[in-house]
Amino acid sequence: MWSEGTIGVKNEDGKYTAVRYWCKHFDEPSEEYGIDGGRICSLVLKQYGEIVYDYGREWDIPPQTKEAEQALAILMYEHN
Repeated sequence: MWSEGTIGVKNEDGKYTAVRYWCKHFDEPSEEYGIDGGRICSLVLKQYGEIVYDYGREWDIPPQTKEAEQALAILMYEHN
């Protein structure tokens, strides 16, 4: 199943930064393809139009910003 949307992540200035996401997740965890053996098998995060994280069955681009790390944690909690 594909999910997409925008997460507002509070930055160091106390303002919110929009992090756009595209996430493919399974119904059941996958040790082979999922992030940390979980349900998310593909995830792209964009901030200000730039890719700040990319996982497509393997680590392509690790989190590039603190906001990307926070958005990843939120999505892992929600979908993994």
